[in-house]
Amino acid sequence: MLLTPRTRLKSAILASAVSVCLVAASAPAAPLGVGDRLFPYLGNPGYDVASYDLALTYPGTNTKPLQAVTTIDAWTTTALDRINLDFAHGKVESVEVDGVTAAFASADDDLVITPEKSLPAGDWVRITVRHTSDPVSADGRDGGWVKTADGLAMANQADAAHLVFPCNDHPSDKAMFTIRITAPNDYTAVAGGLPTGVERAGRSTTWTYRSQHPMATELAQVSIGRSTVVHREGPHALPVRDVVPTKDREVLEPWLKKTPDQIAWMEDKVGPYPFETYGLLMAEASTGFELETQTLSLFERDLFTEPAYPKWYVESIMVHELSHQWFGDSVSPRTWSDLWLNEGHATWYEALYAEEKAGDGHTLEARMKAAYGASDRWRATGGPPALPKAPKPGQKISIFRPNVYDGAALVLYALRQEIGRAAFEHLERAWVHNHRDATATTADFERLAQELSGRDLDQFFKDWLYGEKTPTMPGHPDWKPAPPVVKGEPQTAPKVAPPAPRAVK
Repeated sequence: MLLTPRTRLKSAILASAVSVCLVAASAPAAPLGVGDRLFPYLGNPGYDVASYDLALTYPGTNTKPLQAVTTIDAWTTTALDRINLDFAHGKVESVEVDGVTAAFASADDDLVITPEKSLPAGDWVRITVRHTSDPVSADGRDGGWVKTADGLAMANQADAAHLVFPCNDHPSDKAMFTIRITAPNDYTAVAGGLPTGVERAGRSTTWTYRSQHPMATELAQVSIGRSTVVHREGPHALPVRDVVPTKDREVLEPWLKKTPDQIAWMEDKVGPYPFETYGLLMAEASTGFELETQTLSLFERDLFTEPAYPKWYVESIMVHELSHQWFGDSVSPRTWSDLWLNEGHATWYEALYAEEKAGDGHTLEARMKAAYGASDRWRATGGPPALPKAPKPGQKISIFRPNVYDGAALVLYALRQEIGRAAFEHLERAWVHNHRDATATTADFERLAQELSGRDLDQFFKDWLYGEKTPTMPGHPDWKPAPPVVKGEPQTAPKVAPPAPRAVK
């Protein structure tokens, strides 16, 4: 069954790939969702995924579909006659529920499964989907597989994991992952987590990786290419492994060796690194962004080979993605409106690192003053930091606007000004400790800030997170918003550094 792009409320297309999988004559299959304000049809109610086992077979070219088997273990949270999964860019060949063949149909971006028997609440269920995974981009769709010069990588943020494999594609439902990749022997395959086995059979090799912490679907990473895996040790004997094009191994080493010290720097700010490993995936690809995929952050190789970028600037971008391992990966947003908690913190530590390491006028205060000047514009264009406007049609990643980067970091700066440095730093450590391996909301952050500071911050957060206009900056009443822009003027985040070569997610 070839799943089509989403069109709301259209009739379901009955599966034709397997003759036994005919939907019974009942109400038509329909797309569901968890009601996210920005992506209402993303995710699905009625079950909680415990684990994914994803098996991918790469054919030796990034222009043809991969054969795949996705196995999902989950608990039902309500009685279910049907199970909806998010899946929209591949052909479904068969579905089994607890080992029994099940009917299936497509409904917009959902794969709707009808098991032979209804599932009671509290039931443990295993769903097995045999399907293809197409690396050729769907028309008008962002994300999913990214073609590299010699293979593939993944970029599933914000809602594109279901362009790769069937899943409950919302960060509120984190799960454990096992990923198996079979590829021709001259390729190297790497995924998030730690390796658990490599098996060669004839002309192909199967690589297996397993996470030791739950992960949101948008943070899954798989690299397939003619790559070299470079190993080193981080703080507390943390395994650090980087994946680089083999031909670029030596030229990239000066950047790779910086990671252990950057991890130590972040640990000094917020506490222990939250996962089992870390590393950089330097892909020879044109993505237009860097991405904090869990334990293996995705970077464009050209960020490190373009001589125009100052070294301190490139390092600060590395720290942006590293800090996401705490803010966004370990502590994940409950809804996409909580995105500012991810990007605001990553931008905060990016700027703080630049201040401490670069000096030369690249201060946090100067960057925040510049952001303050543009904040009213960003709020008008993208919404307040905790109430971002919906993405543009067909451009899901357009939620990544300046209001959730420097605009959100500005909120953190104002909070530090309001409650003091000591209370703020205590809050940062407590936040990542209290919500490790879980999801959290803006309201959770507000409550913790009030508890630890002993202050009533209700009005502060209402104004700074939800106001149409930027409030007066505590301690800096002289800071003023910039005058309105001329129509057509680009809306980009002002930086005291050179302009970003690409978005950092």
